Amino acid sequence: MRTIGIDIGTTTISGVVLEKNGTQKARILEVKTIENGSFLTTANDWERIQDAENIVKKSRQMLDDFLERYPEVEIIGLTGQMHGIVYIDKEGTCVSPLYTWQDARGSLCEGNHGSLAEEIQQTCKVQAASGYGMVTHIYNLRHDLIPDTAVSFCTIMDYFGMQLTGRKEALVHASNAASFGFFDAQKNAFMTGKLAKMGVEEPWLPEVCIGIEALGSYRERIVTVAIGDNQASFLGAAGNEKNTLLVNMGTGGQISVLSDQYFTAEGIEARPFLQGAYLLAGSSLCGGKAYALLEKFFREFMKAATGQEEPLYKTLEKLARDGKASCVGKEEKQRLQIETTFDGTRVHPEQSGSITNLCAENFTPAAFVYGTLEGMSRELYQMYQTIQNGTGMKIKRMIGSGNGLRKNPVLCEIVEEMFGAKLVLAECEEEAATGAAVSSMQQ
Repeated sequence: MRTIGIDIGTTTISGVVLEKNGTQKARILEVKTIENGSFLTTANDWERIQDAENIVKKSRQMLDDFLERYPEVEIIGLTGQMHGIVYIDKEGTCVSPLYTWQDARGSLCEGNHGSLAEEIQQTCKVQAASGYGMVTHIYNLRHDLIPDTAVSFCTIMDYFGMQLTGRKEALVHASNAASFGFFDAQKNAFMTGKLAKMGVEEPWLPEVCIGIEALGSYRERIVTVAIGDNQASFLGAAGNEKNTLLVNMGTGGQISVLSDQYFTAEGIEARPFLQGAYLLAGSSLCGGKAYALLEKFFREFMKAATGQEEPLYKTLEKLARDGKASCVGKEEKQRLQIETTFDGTRVHPEQSGSITNLCAENFTPAAFVYGTLEGMSRELYQMYQTIQNGTGMKIKRMIGSGNGLRKNPVLCEIVEEMFGAKLVLAECEEEAATGAAVSSMQQ
């Protein structure tokens, strides 16, 4: 059997053609990644929106190209960026931009109540960060920003599935529904009572399914319901193995571990997976971005000093090695400590980063580079400790994904040492697209 998986990411759109025969291991026939490039310029620096129709056009073109070269494909699976929403009308047509997970309207000060995310926590005892679909929707309701013809909303990958199959109403998998916020992952249902307190009526809510159901067909191939990119990435990188930890470092950072236990804590979500299992997940907002900011800092200095500007990641890798060597034999209090929460956290968006233990001896570029990498890893490790302390779980295997790890061997070493386990990079670089293709076979 041959399947296609499409992953609509924030910065890229990826596709994978997968072949699986019987009990044999699935074989990747082709992988393709293109730039998303659909962000729209707005007057508000807190607004992060994308052109939904342009995304659909690019995704469909990739899919059509695959189908021309692999006519034997039987099923199409979908995934993409979670949390964000796009509004649709009664004909199933998009009537708004895509409000992405990076959108910050939920963190804006709302009179005497603080931010909307804070008000939701105080009023409903629900943790829902800015960028979560329900937070965006509540804000838009209050500020009359919803198009008059809109009747519901869904994720961008749900909308792509609708466009492929001609559906007029969205069918949203629980993994994506949970990413909106105000979702009970144990009951697999929206918290309608609490949403009513915030002014959200039930007709706005899309239909939710827990299985991998068929949406319809496209060019005589079955199209299955989209799953969240976190779940797809785990499936593509680690399969269905329990006690396996997936560490991802992209723009943000994330840890995920598959569990039969439902467990939540501050900064830890229990996300619906497949077949009744959960992904216990913790996310950092400024994972790989912290390293990119550091590179930009040094590059701007280089330009000011020499008039030349070029990427400095190779130089930073050497400095990281020097920084690691300088830490050998030193106690924690003697080492530079950098907290890389430059964009805050999901739970505390107002939080900022910090630099401590600074002294004459460690006031060096090497110490700053190594300290930044340690900070990126530490934030995720602290989330893992929360999961471990709450569940007693012991990981047997650790898999790494994302360019932040693939392109940075020093960071891989730091993660191994901090987590106390060997890190194995996922076989396929496009884990989410691979997982989407794998999930489609379970329909």
